[in-house]
Amino acid sequence: MFPYGAEYGKGYPASVVTTRDVLDMLSELARLTTLEEGSPQAFKVRAYENARAAIEASGLDVTKMTKAELMEIKGVGGATADKILEFVSTGKVAKLEKLRAEYPPSFVELARIPGLGPKTLKLIRSELGVEDLDGLKRAIAEQRLRTLPGLGKTSEEKIARAIERLGLHGKDRRTPIGEVLPLADSLAAELAELPGVTAAVPCGSLRRFSDTIGDVDIVVATTDPVPVMDHVASHRLATEVVGHGDTKTSILTRSGLQVDVRAVAPDQFGAAILYFTGSKAHNIALRQRAIDRGWLLNEYGLLDGEKTVASNTEEEIYAALDLPWIPPPLRENSGEIEAAASGELPDLVELEDIRGDLHYHTDRSGDGRSTLEEMVEAAVARGYEYVAITDHGENLAINGSSRQEMLAHRDRIREMEQRHGIRLFFGCELNIGPDGSLDYDPEFRSQFEFCVASIHSHFDLDRETQTARLLKAMADPSVSVIGHLTGRYIGRRPGVELEVDAVLEGLAATGVALEVNGSLDRLDATADVIRAAGRAGVTLTISTDSHHVSDLERMAYGVEWARRGWAARRSVANTMPLSDFEEWVNRRR
Repeated sequence: MFPYGAEYGKGYPASVVTTRDVLDMLSELARLTTLEEGSPQAFKVRAYENARAAIEASGLDVTKMTKAELMEIKGVGGATADKILEFVSTGKVAKLEKLRAEYPPSFVELARIPGLGPKTLKLIRSELGVEDLDGLKRAIAEQRLRTLPGLGKTSEEKIARAIERLGLHGKDRRTPIGEVLPLADSLAAELAELPGVTAAVPCGSLRRFSDTIGDVDIVVATTDPVPVMDHVASHRLATEVVGHGDTKTSILTRSGLQVDVRAVAPDQFGAAILYFTGSKAHNIALRQRAIDRGWLLNEYGLLDGEKTVASNTEEEIYAALDLPWIPPPLRENSGEIEAAASGELPDLVELEDIRGDLHYHTDRSGDGRSTLEEMVEAAVARGYEYVAITDHGENLAINGSSRQEMLAHRDRIREMEQRHGIRLFFGCELNIGPDGSLDYDPEFRSQFEFCVASIHSHFDLDRETQTARLLKAMADPSVSVIGHLTGRYIGRRPGVELEVDAVLEGLAATGVALEVNGSLDRLDATADVIRAAGRAGVTLTISTDSHHVSDLERMAYGVEWARRGWAARRSVANTMPLSDFEEWVNRRR
């Protein structure tokens, strides 16, 4: 289901290998081979990436295929097919095991840092003995990076700044949600199928939908906890068992992520997921409300002496504390308890409210992997009333389209609109240049019905310049939305630095919307900015930035991220019926 995979620390029986596992294996092969070959464009790297994309696009179950059948999938070569068969039959790939030994997770993590490409990583490893983040920080502190060929003082300072802005902290680092969510959801779903288990839910910062995660907490409701704990301790994900008891087991994955699984009785499940979901400050505030009523609140229930006031569900506990149920993304003690007590929680947007997707690529974009018809059919299957087709403009030379290509694209969009009975807006994702300029000329841009304008380069400009380029872009009448505001990739690239208040004032004044990008790699704008946008009266859009039909699932992530930013239903443009939405779009055009 998920496009972001777990790490595999042990071989495991062929019966449990899925196509998703194969895709994740190919991704890891590509990532580690990039380090081995010294380039993301190396032939082997491209072979693994092409095979992964082809298998995903095919929708086929490759775990039951022969080598000949695998090679019938365009993009899967013989050597890659052999590795897939090896993985399906043994749960391991010898080449991958060799790469893992050469490039442990602590070293692979360094590849996330802007300025540290594979060649540079090889250089600092061989010349300076850098093996992990702590070693890199020491080399920077001792000003040794600047002594290496191709680097220098400026490069060293940029790398140091990137480490700071990414929030990397060595052993205490947090893992991007895109790496954690599929692992946790898959493990919870697996545990939920065990005998005696009635429910299994990932909790902690993951359930609050934080963009980075410390440890994974999974709470299991079961009448027979010991077999559940044994199952976790012997799980294929476990490279180390940190602790193993009758009701709690902790394991480490190969990437160093700790997973804590706790078992509770079914009638205590509500209290347990409440306790293990909220931030420390949120839980303290709830416990104080219990104390004020003469009660005790802990992971086993809301207790009045020996009597249980409530424990089965979170809703019952909140109600006993004279509060409505507070959605998990809000449980940070940032005013949600006071708002709940006074009846002022926002009417948060929900997935069912979304009527269309407004950032949507096809293979007209160089990085799109599904055809226009496939993308439209996927939107129709979701029940959308409208979609904005927003392939890249001409300024992105690799991915963009010329004027002639865009006009031909418009004709195909109109044909699809008639064929499928869905409103398709002929649009574009315009690239915002360093000076705020946009693709094409004003007259040509006016032919688009809906434009997202986004930053794709020049991330190191100063705060004042970045702010000015955005303000200039949003002033153009062709622009409907500012896409992925900061351009960040969580854990890999810090977003641009902005005068946020000035940007939000500009959006409110021009009527341009702010995108909530549902890609787990991005989740951009940040939750704090989304909440500030709500206070400033800025309209939001929630979009998937899809490049393949499998990306449409991102809408659920975008909605949950918007909820973390306290986004109300009325503030989101693509909750509008088609007629209202068209009126909103046309106000600026």
